Amino acid sequence: MFGMGMPEMLVIMVVALVVLGPKRLPELARTLGKAMAEFRRQTTDIMDEFQQQARVDEEAARRPKPPPTPRTDGETPKSET
Repeated sequence: MFGMGMPEMLVIMVVALVVLGPKRLPELARTLGKAMAEFRRQTTDIMDEFQQQARVDEEAARRPKPPPTPRTDGETPKSET
């Protein structure tokens, strides 16, 4: 994981335990875990929304366009004059 082996992870854990203390370390781990879970959930929601919109756009592109309807007021559109 990130090019770190077990000895490096152990050193980091010991330093964190010494710096934060045994009371604050579990709180920090819990808070970090909740934040990561929320970030992952938000990321998944955004990706789902993008995929849904992409499907809607693809379906709209596949549908044939309806033919233009003739004008009933007797005038020709300005682009034809």
